[in-house]
Parts: sequence; structure tokens; C-alpha cells
Amino acid sequence: MRTGYSVETVRAAERALMAELPEGALMQRAAAGLAAACADLLGKVYGARVALLVGSGDNGGDALYAGARLARRGAGVGAVLLAPDRAHPGGLAALRAAGGRVASAEEGDHVVRRADLVVDGIVGIGGKGGLRPAAESLVAAAAGALVVAVDLPSGVDADTGEVRGTAVRADATVTFGTYKPGLLIDPARDHAGALRLVDIGLRLPDEPDVEALQHADVAGLLPSPSAESDKYRRGVVGVVAGSDRYPGAAVLSVAGALHGGAGAVRYVGPAADAVISRFPETLVSAGPPSKAGRVQAWVVGPGLGDDARARRAVDDVLASDVPVLVDADGLHLVSVDALRARSAATVLTPHAGEAAALLGCSREDVESARLESARALAERFGATALLKGSTTVVACASGKAVRVNPTGTPWLATAGSGDVLSGLTGSLLAAGLSGRDAASVGAYLHGLAARSLGAAPLTAMGVAGALPVVWRGVSEREFR
Repeated sequence: MRTGYSVETVRAAERALMAELPEGALMQRAAAGLAAACADLLGKVYGARVALLVGSGDNGGDALYAGARLARRGAGVGAVLLAPDRAHPGGLAALRAAGGRVASAEEGDHVVRRADLVVDGIVGIGGKGGLRPAAESLVAAAAGALVVAVDLPSGVDADTGEVRGTAVRADATVTFGTYKPGLLIDPARDHAGALRLVDIGLRLPDEPDVEALQHADVAGLLPSPSAESDKYRRGVVGVVAGSDRYPGAAVLSVAGALHGGAGAVRYVGPAADAVISRFPETLVSAGPPSKAGRVQAWVVGPGLGDDARARRAVDDVLASDVPVLVDADGLHLVSVDALRARSAATVLTPHAGEAAALLGCSREDVESARLESARALAERFGATALLKGSTTVVACASGKAVRVNPTGTPWLATAGSGDVLSGLTGSLLAAGLSGRDAASVGAYLHGLAARSLGAAPLTAMGVAGALPVVWRGVSEREFR
């Protein structure tokens, strides 16, 4: 599992470790890892041209010491100082001793433009806001080179993933001690490129601020039937979805549930004929949901509409004592009080526009601050919030680490894919997973199914059909 910690936590761990080590030892560990990553990207260090963009403080010091190591291996290294009076003195001395040089302000653009590799050591993890004009100009000059960010790309927020203004777009980011939340969450994640973690010996708390599941984590959470299993032990999920106008939403939600491990699916709604014609194994009912038969979880909302029938169905489902997933139209029909009064798990699965309506803000506000938006949803509604988007984020009201999904793909931005995700996650709830685990595993498998179809246009039903393959692949460690 990838874990990320806040700037405050990282700073505290660094101070504790530096108190035990000789002066400068921690920076040397970071610089060694940074130099090794740069060498790997260059392939051949001797004769390569490297430009260091050096800000004040330790981030610039890491870049300078790494540049000295590369210079000793035969690279031509030039440092451009954005704050000459505050550049790290030890790093500067090391670079000069190794044969590197410091470029004048007038030479800066030229040094950067002719570089094979540019090291972004402008701003550290404490930086806020976008780049200043002088730095922005130098970063623009690096367009033709490989760019490696030190700890995180300058101009992004390490704690939130927000990008307020111009920021470095790196080909790779070398981060120290632990991942920072901003490296795992868009829009900042899109600026980070490939991630490389350098272990510098930090001792961190057991509970991170964010975490990203990997194959082994998901495999450990997937339900697996035993010899004694029947459909109820495997989990029966009820689906309340679709309408005369949107029967396809019902079909896709049921597809996600059936391909997501459910022992059985009960469908309630006006699209029964469409569902049965595609999936004859579905158990259908005219409703209301409370009269449909035994279920271990409900999915309510996709394509449901907002008429009186839909409102009654949502109220009926929320009154149940089993886990409930609310999506799409259902999100417009729920109240804060009704959700907070529930004793069983509740999962909300909005996209950014729906989240904005729930929070009373703009879509742009949600997109620019995905981490904080997911936390706010979970806190306000007392539920698990799965915020769909470029980085799907899962937050829960208990305050446990926010989970960010690493498997998404832009090709999932297609009609009906969210309905499949709802059915899949509902089946995992019915199998007994907690709201947080069901949402996280559902998002992971959903993204992986889309990726398995290749970098090409896909359909929601195609994603549903790929779910058993990727489920088996995760279980058998086939997808790596």
C-alpha cells in the first residue's frame, strides 16, 4: 500500500531523525537517492548536461548536492539560483568543488534550454501557490528536457493536491521518506509524472493521511466463496434504478452487481423487462423495495428520476437496516438528517457536479480540492463518500485515512460507467465489506477493468464484462 503523510507530520519526523544523525546526513541521503534517479533517467551520465533550478532552503540544497554527485560522474552541471542570497551554502560549495558551476541570472534561460535534464529544486513541500514569474520563465525554458522534481513539483500543494497558478510538470518526481498526499491526488498528481520513493529512515505514525491500495491489498479484501456458500452467504444486493426514460441505467447497475460477485441481484423498478431480457438470472419485483425480499445491501439512484415514485423508493431504501449505496438521481433526493440517522453503512458516489450540489459550492471548487471535498462530504452526511473523477477519492466520517484510487483512466468518462461502479460496489457491500473497503475495492476493480480494455474508446457494458477477468487477475497476481 502506498501511504502519504501531511507536511506537518513529515517535518516532525525529519526533526526527530536529524536530532539523532550527524549534521547534514539526512540531506545527503536524499541527495544520493535523487542523483541515482537522475542517472537512471539519463542513462549515460558522462557528458550529459544538467541544469539545477535552485530555490532557497533544503529543497534547493538537495538539488545542489545531487548535482555535485552527477558532476563527479562527468555530467556538465549548471545551477540557476532563484534566491542567490539564500541558496544552501554547503550545497553550493559541494557543487563547485565537484566542477559544477553557478550560472548568472542572464545565463539562466540558456543553461536550461540546452540541458538534457532539469532538476526542479525551486520550492519544497511547504510551498503554497503557483510559481513566481522568474521561476515560471525558467520552467517554460525546460520544455525540451527531462524534468525531475525534488520531493514534489514546485507550485503544487503537498497536502491537498491543489494547483493554484503555474506549476512544474515533471517527467518524474523523487520524493523522500513517504509520499505526500498531493502526489497521489489530481490535479497535482498529473504534474508529478513517474514517482520514485527514497527511503531516508523516517519513523512515521501508523495511520497515514492518505493511502492508495495496491494489488495485494485488494486481493486480501476480495470476498471468496467457501464450500458452504449459498447465494445469501455470498450476498444478495438490491438495485433500485432506472425509469421509463432511462432503462439502461438499471441494466448497467445490475451488470455491475452480477459481475461484481453478488450471489443474487434483486431488481425493483420500471425497467424489469429490459433487465430480464439481458440478465434472466435477476430477481425482479414491482416494489416497493421493502417488499422485494431479503437483501444484504441496496443500490439506489441510477437513472431513477425525481418523481414521487423515485422519492418513495429512496425513502424506503434509507429506512432499511442494511448498507445502502446512493448514486446519481438518488443524491438529489436524500436529506442530511435521513442519512445521519442511519445505523448501517451508507456510501455516496457523486461526481464533481453532484458533489458541488451537495456541498453548496461550484464544480470548479470540488475539482480543484478533491481531497477536502471528499472529507467534507463524509463529515456532513455521516457516510462514506466516493468522489468520482480523475482521481477517485474515498473518505469516511470516522476520520480514517482517505483512500485514493490509482487505477483510473480518462476513458472511463463515458455514459453509464458510474452505474456499473454502483452495482459493483453494492455487491461488495452485500458480501460484507465495510463502506470504506467496498468503495475502495470497487473503484480499484472498475479502473482496472477499464485499463484492461486498452487505451481506446470503451463502453460501460464492456467495463462490466471485464470485471471477472480483472478480479481473477488480482486474486492470482496476474495483473502487475
